[in-house]
Amino acid sequence: MPDAAQTPLRLVVLFGGASAEHDISCISAAHVLAAADRSRYELVPVGITRDGTWVAPSEAIAALADDRPLGNSLDPVGPAVEPVATLLGDGTATTVVLPLLHGPHGEDGTIQGLLELLGIAYVGSGVLGSAVCMDKAMAKDVAAYRDIPQCRWIEHRDGIDDEQQTITAAVDDLGLPVFVKPANMGSSVGITKAHDEAELAVALKTALAYDDVLVIEEGITAREIEVAVLGNADPKASLPGEILPGSEFYDYEDKYVTGNAALQIPAHLPSSAIDEVRELAVRCYRALRCRGLARVDFFYEESYRDGPGRGWLLNEINTIPGFTPASMYPKMWEATGLSYSGLIDRLVELAIEAHARRSGFSTSR
Repeated sequence: MPDAAQTPLRLVVLFGGASAEHDISCISAAHVLAAADRSRYELVPVGITRDGTWVAPSEAIAALADDRPLGNSLDPVGPAVEPVATLLGDGTATTVVLPLLHGPHGEDGTIQGLLELLGIAYVGSGVLGSAVCMDKAMAKDVAAYRDIPQCRWIEHRDGIDDEQQTITAAVDDLGLPVFVKPANMGSSVGITKAHDEAELAVALKTALAYDDVLVIEEGITAREIEVAVLGNADPKASLPGEILPGSEFYDYEDKYVTGNAALQIPAHLPSSAIDEVRELAVRCYRALRCRGLARVDFFYEESYRDGPGRGWLLNEINTIPGFTPASMYPKMWEATGLSYSGLIDRLVELAIEAHARRSGFSTSR
């Protein structure tokens, strides 16, 4: 990393995006830019509108130039820019891209593929890890192959699977209630808890508004525990945090609107259970080809069908977790001893390290 006497490293922060998680991305970006060391980085915010237009966000750029507060959220409004030229810059400074694009068109390997083609260092998982983790159905298949414990589930593919047959299979195989989720979406967008067949039919239609592949999971009674993982070849896990939902489950309103959910960091768990989940988080991270960072979400089931619980069950892995004031990822690292600004520095270091390794591979026979 350069020191203050050297030319600052160019840190491009991508935010917004053509996704239902657009608003969360705008909040994440504001707080990352506010926390980043301005003596260490040339901060370059780049907004992407809901229709996919890349822009130079005028208000954010002016605030950074004047050393003014950025506010709670960035607005992707400003003159349109050419994506490739904006990412590459003028070539005089080393560039690292931090893609704070939650959900499709940002967390799913698409932007990562563009950055790979351009030869630019970027924060986070590569194309494969990003794509697999974004698709909950595919991630579950990979996790099952690696013998990682999960709750029971089935997949539904629009246009391929019959909806009534899916409903019947869900009720017969999983029991009620069940959760219906779009496979490629985060922030609890499009998720419904269905208590009967009629609600399940509506839940399928709700989720199909966001994706053509759905995951239907058994409803379980369990604690929601999350772990932040950081690193490339030798990843480390944070202390776990627990979410105490204010609603029937931890939905979008609970996360970002009402603020009714309570967060307990570190989670109140026996030391042996903490060691287990940290180890399992790293195992999941490696199995799904994560790099740089990810938040690994678990259920901790203490009882199951009137008997002993199954313990730790993988819920999902988020390769670009939120960085809002309510987000668990930075909070868990703060509780583990790594500050918000220190976390940004480490993510940039890991991006440069991963890029240098990939760039060293031979392209000739």
